[in-house]
Amino acid sequence: MLERTFVTVPEHVAIIMDGNGRWAKQRGLPRTMGHRKGVDAVRETVRAAGDIGIKYLTLFAFSSENWRRPETEVSDLLGLLKAFIRRDLSELHRQNVRVKIIGDRHGLQNDILDLLIDAEETTKGNTALTLIIAFNYGSRDEMARAMISLARDVEEGRLRSQDITPALINARLDTAGIPDPDLIIRTSGEERLSNFLLWQAAYSEFVFLPDYWPDFGRDTLLAALETFALRNRRFGGLVAETVAAVGS
Repeated sequence: MLERTFVTVPEHVAIIMDGNGRWAKQRGLPRTMGHRKGVDAVRETVRAAGDIGIKYLTLFAFSSENWRRPETEVSDLLGLLKAFIRRDLSELHRQNVRVKIIGDRHGLQNDILDLLIDAEETTKGNTALTLIIAFNYGSRDEMARAMISLARDVEEGRLRSQDITPALINARLDTAGIPDPDLIIRTSGEERLSNFLLWQAAYSEFVFLPDYWPDFGRDTLLAALETFALRNRRFGGLVAETVAAVGS
């Protein structure tokens, strides 16, 4: 397969992995099979992102609203995440991948929390791709927790309210130290953020794909990057239009 050559590869790509259940329903399979197939797509996408030279890949794995799903489905999703970390962590570590978890950790059961912490600690010195897993994550909750942290500092005299800046807010978010996503991809044909990286997406480009997540792979990612590379990003200003990608 001839891969496309990009003049500019985005530093940070974030993906809303949507459509596992519909993929399964389309094939007359239980939803759990869609989730299991979705884990295979995660593996392929992480490998492809590293090969392409993306530095940060954020995957929306489990939202703070997903707890409302049927208990059996939640249990299966958590089981798949645990299995992914147990099975794939050593391989990710060998590939020099750093794992970071974003989302609210308060109240998580010890078995899942310990695995998440272990994944971060084991890989914290790695310097290739940073894989950011959004687990029990909701952007409004993230921003609320950041505001509470800043308000506490104001109450205790460590910070004046008039000194609060976007940079200070950035530093209190779960994504502190991580650049904002250049590109956000959503699969399954839906065209909304669903409470994902609302603050960080201020100047992100969006690519909405009709493919269900289990069908996502290297070629799908390359096609999305090709679309991104042709965009003219102005960040509120004006810049000369340039062709940002060539094919090979």
